[in-house]
Amino acid sequence: MVGRFERNKDTIQEVTESAATHVGAIAGIITGAVRDVTREIGELITDAIEMREAARAARDDDERAARDGEESGEGPATSDRRSAPPAE
Repeated sequence: MVGRFERNKDTIQEVTESAATHVGAIAGIITGAVRDVTREIGELITDAIEMREAARAARDDDERAARDGEESGEGPATSDRRSAPPAE
């Protein structure tokens, strides 16, 4: 027969092992969530950088086109890319 002290020791041991298992599972969930959030933030920042670089390249192209137009005597180029309405 198992004494009271050993029963209590076994109960405490089981509770401690169970708690450690659950804490480990929770830590794994949190670690995965932090990893996923970090990845999404990184992708968001990458998108913003790419958009900024694309805007800068477009602005540089417009400035280059304006300079080329002035040098060839065509007058300043406009950034409005719509075509003029046909003359009647």
